[in-house]
Amino acid sequence: MSETFVEARSIDSNWIDWLKSELAPTSPREIRTAIIVAGAVLCVVISMTLQVPELATSAYMVFFVSKENKLLTTITGVGGVIVLTIGIAGTLLLYKFTYGHPELRILGMAIALLLGMWLSRVLVMGPLGFLLGFVVAVSQSVGEEIPSPELVVRDLLWLWVALAYAIALTVVLNLLFLPDTPKTAAQPKPKKSKPDGRRLFVPDAFTNPAHVHFALKVTFAAMFCYIVYEAIDWTGIHTAFITCTFIALESTEATLYKGTLRIVGCVIGGALALFSIVFLMPHMETIASLVVLVACAAAIAGWVAAGSERISYAGLQLAFAFFYSVFQGYAPDTDLDNVRNRVVGILFGLVITGLVFHYVWPERAVRRLQSAP
Repeated sequence: MSETFVEARSIDSNWIDWLKSELAPTSPREIRTAIIVAGAVLCVVISMTLQVPELATSAYMVFFVSKENKLLTTITGVGGVIVLTIGIAGTLLLYKFTYGHPELRILGMAIALLLGMWLSRVLVMGPLGFLLGFVVAVSQSVGEEIPSPELVVRDLLWLWVALAYAIALTVVLNLLFLPDTPKTAAQPKPKKSKPDGRRLFVPDAFTNPAHVHFALKVTFAAMFCYIVYEAIDWTGIHTAFITCTFIALESTEATLYKGTLRIVGCVIGGALALFSIVFLMPHMETIASLVVLVACAAAIAGWVAAGSERISYAGLQLAFAFFYSVFQGYAPDTDLDNVRNRVVGILFGLVITGLVFHYVWPERAVRRLQSAP
């Protein structure tokens, strides 16, 4: 993954031509975009109708789970629900000891995030390890905002519902409408494929100190952002915490490139949200008009997200910024502070992550490529 992001930076080529080629229409891309749009629209309609909280999160999960083929989407969806369930159960258990004790809760957040980021490097299915640590850490981070333990349990269970139904919906849509990919005769290196299928951990999981260094760097950057915005009582920029965890990759160059994609997507998504809140939301009276708005925004974000790894992350962030800025409840939101806070949070997280990865145990992509077998 790290090498993919480094290769994406087209230094010698024309950026305009590169961008045109990355956004060029293809039949698979059109189908994937249509599925993503349908999923996002259905999530909005279902959540609005049944009053399911965390509407923005449900809509975003369509982008997060949708992959280039049915098998990968199904594996991601099923694994995601299992890990989500374990994570919610784990954070509920952790709250028995940390609720009302900020010092213990911060320690629990740091340990969960450290473990999750380490697992993201050492597990063959790294994203599932990351999701486990991320769910526990983020769930713990909102503890001081919820006034009673009963509401904590209620909100976390509703969060499980909001995520699980969106994941299931996305998997079903992909199974129904995503074409089967032809099986290629040439399978990559049978020597590695058979052992890797039986292995839980990567070969150097317990011998390479870079895995621990990576987890420590991400945890430090995220917890620093959390402590700062809690200390200044500006929880609206909590996207700084999320940014530190989501943009982290193995090498400094890859992390910074991914951060660039995140800020580009965030700026575009925030601009779309700002335009919608100022000029469109005041005139919306029915859910039909909202569906049209969501479909248009999801189409733009989905088209980018359905591209190659060199650009797809920007589409995810475009959707993230738009949905989390526009949807703050079940009524049209006209508060511009939400857009400002999320953009500021992302910028803050990018700066902190960049500084940490540049000065603390820097891990260069060239070095990793030279040491690769």
